Amino acid sequence: MSEKAVHFETACVHAGRKVDPTTGAVAPPIHLSTTFERKPDYGAEGYIYSRSANPNREQLEACLAALEGGASAMAFASGSAAASAVFQSLKPGEHVVCSQDAYHNVLRILREVMAAWSLKVSFVDTSDLDAVRDAVSRDTRLIWVESPSNPLLKIVDLAAVADIGHKAGAYTVCDSTFASPVLQRPLAFGMDLVMHSATKYLGGHSDVVGGILVAREQGPLAERLRFLQNTGGAVPSPFDCWLLLRGTATLGVRVRAQSDTALKLAHWLEGHRGVERVLHPGLESHPQHGLAKRQMSGFGAMLSFCVHGGEAAALRTASRVKLFTRATSLGGVESLIEHRASVEGPESRTPKNLLRISVGLEYPDDLIADLDQALS
Repeated sequence: MSEKAVHFETACVHAGRKVDPTTGAVAPPIHLSTTFERKPDYGAEGYIYSRSANPNREQLEACLAALEGGASAMAFASGSAAASAVFQSLKPGEHVVCSQDAYHNVLRILREVMAAWSLKVSFVDTSDLDAVRDAVSRDTRLIWVESPSNPLLKIVDLAAVADIGHKAGAYTVCDSTFASPVLQRPLAFGMDLVMHSATKYLGGHSDVVGGILVAREQGPLAERLRFLQNTGGAVPSPFDCWLLLRGTATLGVRVRAQSDTALKLAHWLEGHRGVERVLHPGLESHPQHGLAKRQMSGFGAMLSFCVHGGEAAALRTASRVKLFTRATSLGGVESLIEHRASVEGPESRTPKNLLRISVGLEYPDDLIADLDQALS
């Protein structure tokens, strides 16, 4: 099958997959073996050791490379492990420009782990292109953006940032977890690398942890990351890869349905007297709504809203939900609500009255009714 010749939902079902030649099984078998028999001359052809390569991981990586339109994909044991590999690909003393509104653990990796690596980091509002340009120096080798961002749902002009990075001789990376390949393909805008916490929409069922990097080109960056994947060993198990590949089969229909419901909730929340403001790129009130329309095919299933009455009112609202689950994570079939500042801790920049919602596959009116009684 040529993935380029079919629609996205068709690629979700077929990319990276083939009928098992031994048994004719439609669902791929799980290859749990850690080691594989070598040829008599001990040549390095084929599979050797499961940390280096495994049939299930190979299928998953082929699938995600096809869905993102990239040349090469690398699967990791978590999104944090994938992000760590990107930062470890740099040399001590090199400079990173990073979104200040980004996944909390990415910020912690840069501040608390890579500080010992002597990386220099500038945290800026990457939705402000002038701020990105001002932060770039002659030592900048990486620009890390998150779009839409967590938890403020800011949108970054990916093509413009890619241009800034390439003129400075830096690689550009987009954490596209909130969008998934269904709604946004950063490589098409010139980004060198796209990252996903595969735990979220790619898996889609809150039952597997993983991370994915997809490179636009087969070049030094992809080679370095493949080396770090193998040497560092933070790879997903064969069963984890099998679960993630299974999740991608329904990725298109799940995310589009969740996104439609999220937009309905955003519009409803925007008119509620107990809500101070709603953050969702599908709303015309969003400052980057026009940009989101240009570079996304949908606005995503994540939204945040600020409650009138401050932190106490936000916590009270979260405590009263009956259908939403108070839990960390996102992208599953069940709707989640989270007081993000409490999760991030004392150093959090998130407004204290903000609640973040991951919209699942429940009926929209049921979700609205639950929020209405919680806010009342």
